[in-house]
Amino acid sequence: MLELVKAGGWPMIPLLMLSALALALIVERGWTLRRTRVMPPKLGDEVRVWAARGNLDPGHIESLRQTSPLGTLLAAVLDMRNRSREVMRERVEDVGRHLVHRMERYLNTLGTIAAAGPLLGLFGTVVGMIQMFLGILDYGIGDVNQLAGGIGKALVCTATGMIVAIPALVAHRWFRGRIAEYIIDMEHEAIALMDVVEQRTPRAAPQAA
Repeated sequence: MLELVKAGGWPMIPLLMLSALALALIVERGWTLRRTRVMPPKLGDEVRVWAARGNLDPGHIESLRQTSPLGTLLAAVLDMRNRSREVMRERVEDVGRHLVHRMERYLNTLGTIAAAGPLLGLFGTVVGMIQMFLGILDYGIGDVNQLAGGIGKALVCTATGMIVAIPALVAHRWFRGRIAEYIIDMEHEAIALMDVVEQRTPRAAPQAA
């Protein structure tokens, strides 16, 4: 690490800090957004069986809400089980927006790192080139090999910025796509549960005018 700082100068310090932060965010989001954690296997089937049998006491629903994001969405359907389908759907959409916000936590930071990395690397390169040309003004060109080495050191920052940005950008897009896939699957589970609830819950007949 010290060698990189020496090679690229002080702009390498924030680049290395960004790389460490990006790695930490990728690991954290990768662990948090595991499919088994977001959508536990067979949870939707189990909840539909509970709903069909009428095992829907408040404690049961609250326990479901704490299991996972999918459990939270299904619990929202069960909360509105005695209301119309339109009300249930509105509730699902409202809870779904909160779940998306929660799952996208830190992704803006990761996207910022992906955008700022190359710019910070280019800034370090420009600073290095300015310092090198100022040295040429003071001491002349001197050894051509030394001049080439100075240019190479200046370009280290650009390369480092790209190394930081590319994994951050790939991870950012991958997590966003994964969340979108989860939302579609959870919506499918919620609709299936609404169908079961509607079949079990009798609707009041409209009163004649």
